[in-house]
Amino acid sequence: MELLRLAIPSPLRRLFDYFPPRDIDVNTLRPGIRVRVPFGNRELIGILFEVVHETELPSSRIKAALEILDQQPLLPPHLFKLASWAAQYYQHPIGDALHQAIPVLLRKGAPCEHAHEHLWRACAEAHPDSLGKTARRQRELLQLLLEHPNGISSDAIRAEGGNTQLLKTLQEKQLAEQFVNPRQLQPLSGVQLLREPSLPLNAEQKNALDRISPDSGFNPILLEGITGSGKTEVYLQAIEKVLASGAQALVLVPEIGLTPQTVQRFKARFAVPVVALNSNMTDRQRLDAWLKARDGEACIVIGTRSAIFTPFKQPGIIIVDEEHDASFKQQDGYRYSARDLAVIRAQREKIPVILGSATPSLETLNNAIHERYQWLRLTQRAGNAKAPGFELLDIRHEPLQDGLAPGLIRRIGETLASGTQVLVFLNRRGFAPSLHCHDCGWIADCQRCDAKMTLHRSPPHLHCHHCDSQTAIPYRCPDCGSDQLKPVGVGTERSEDSLNRLFPGYPVIRVDRDSTQRKDAMKHIMEQVHHGGPCILVGTQMLAKGHHFPKVTLVVILNADGGLFSADFRGMERTAQLILQVAGRAGRAEHPGHVVMQTHHADHPTLQHLIHQGYYAFALQELSTRRQAALPPFRHLALLRAEATQQGRAEAFLGAVRHQLEEDILLHDDAHWLGPFPSPMEKRAGMHRAQLLIQSEQRTSLHQLLTTLCTYLEQQKEARKVRWSIDVDPIDVF
Repeated sequence: MELLRLAIPSPLRRLFDYFPPRDIDVNTLRPGIRVRVPFGNRELIGILFEVVHETELPSSRIKAALEILDQQPLLPPHLFKLASWAAQYYQHPIGDALHQAIPVLLRKGAPCEHAHEHLWRACAEAHPDSLGKTARRQRELLQLLLEHPNGISSDAIRAEGGNTQLLKTLQEKQLAEQFVNPRQLQPLSGVQLLREPSLPLNAEQKNALDRISPDSGFNPILLEGITGSGKTEVYLQAIEKVLASGAQALVLVPEIGLTPQTVQRFKARFAVPVVALNSNMTDRQRLDAWLKARDGEACIVIGTRSAIFTPFKQPGIIIVDEEHDASFKQQDGYRYSARDLAVIRAQREKIPVILGSATPSLETLNNAIHERYQWLRLTQRAGNAKAPGFELLDIRHEPLQDGLAPGLIRRIGETLASGTQVLVFLNRRGFAPSLHCHDCGWIADCQRCDAKMTLHRSPPHLHCHHCDSQTAIPYRCPDCGSDQLKPVGVGTERSEDSLNRLFPGYPVIRVDRDSTQRKDAMKHIMEQVHHGGPCILVGTQMLAKGHHFPKVTLVVILNADGGLFSADFRGMERTAQLILQVAGRAGRAEHPGHVVMQTHHADHPTLQHLIHQGYYAFALQELSTRRQAALPPFRHLALLRAEATQQGRAEAFLGAVRHQLEEDILLHDDAHWLGPFPSPMEKRAGMHRAQLLIQSEQRTSLHQLLTTLCTYLEQQKEARKVRWSIDVDPIDVF
């Protein structure tokens, strides 16, 4: 008996057995092809995992697959194994994990081919007179095919007003035929790689580039360089060496907003195909870019987190820019880390991987300190640029005007008058973080989350940024009927209004999720800034990552205290990274830069240590604290999360799980539980959430326990009353 063992996109952590379709030789089938199958009362697309000859199920319960969709596997064997390994490591259902590794159109069963790959043309002996006079639409369609002897796609036929449903009719009459349009791939050998010459390197950049060799095999590298030190130029010249060897490059960036400017910079440098992969693209565009990478047509792929699973014909190097950024870790569903998978993938493909950052994560820095990664440091800014100076502005007892101290307003005015630009950083969207009643104290809370509604003025509404609920702004307080409703706090919209009033002669440009929603909005903003005239940029952490503003000489951080007293053990690390990343936007060209940080805690030892000793000294101190507290990277964590519509049910469920496992399972000596306890935001999107923290000194012990835990939970009826998931290596714990 020959059976197809398939990975089906379902919440079940198992594979499913099917009989092959009739007249199919299973010996020709290879793991990774897609198979259409019946699943309950639906039809789904499964991925062949293996062909087996026995099963635990009786044959009466095994259904037959409906259709084999592919002749060749979608992913090369090593990438198929990586996706399978990742499903196991992150304790996620393998069917869903494998489907996440392929484009959306392929998950839906679309052909694995480029747009316009199949064309139509008239047969050699075809002539309109072959059709009767009553077949007017067929004659028009055939005439259109005759006008395109090299072939025309179905989309183009529809654009010309032709009826594509009649193509099959012409084919049956042997008047038209469909054929595959061969793609002509240009070999890189002998082709000019560069559109513009490379920039000269300083001694540190040259040393770093010399240590990056495409022929060195697996070589994990931490490229730590202060902001403005020219890390991107090192990336570009390292990729040039890779392309010269005939291989391809994958560049991962943390934000979709960074993709267009990164692609533009790479296209300006290289005369080879460069493609992007991110969620702002249509499903068709993503599939075409994916296929170009797989076929070797795209030499450089620049993408966000999900691009880590993109297949390459000849992989040569992987670069993870801003590797410390939390967005490389998926926060719901399939909770994988693209940064960590980049290292695993590079190891399996025997290629170098570069993790670049001015403020490396403590996990990556610890690997470099212990020589698991090669550590290359850039301590000098490129060109003649100087590192910005820091100033802590104590705002205790200061009268603030929409969050701005008088001394800060004066400093902004002086900078604009000198003809340079100002960047004002505030990590809060909207006009104000909340709306309250001045008479009774009512606050506009979200009905579905333990969070306040953010007040927006363009357009006017209240918005919860956690569950996306939106409501109109009330005219009167719903509790006491007063009309004294006041905004509390400052958001980017309010700062924009205030700065426009204070400096009417200068443009104020807001950069946040709301102002950049429209297509090409970020591109137009960057063009306006790079024009060079004095202006004020005000925005969220979108401004902190990877942007080059040569005329910005003053960076203002309105609230430097955010994160100093976070309950999350990573709060201090993230605060330090964000401060230095934002500060790095100042003084990146010939103009010196200055950073002013408004704070109520100017004497806070962490802030003092950070600005006077630098990130490395801060990181060493933080690593020492983590070691003493037995926290990552010196201990391995996983979170068992649960959520339910009824308050208390998720926490009670986790409490019962802990009690049962402690009685039934002999825990490893180094494994410990903490909790259960409510999640930091207990109620979100109408669901009440709780979590149970699992710790272990040994990664192997942790995963053995998690595997047992998943098996146990899938067998429990109570587990069906809640929605549970496991987060391995979580980045948000408390």
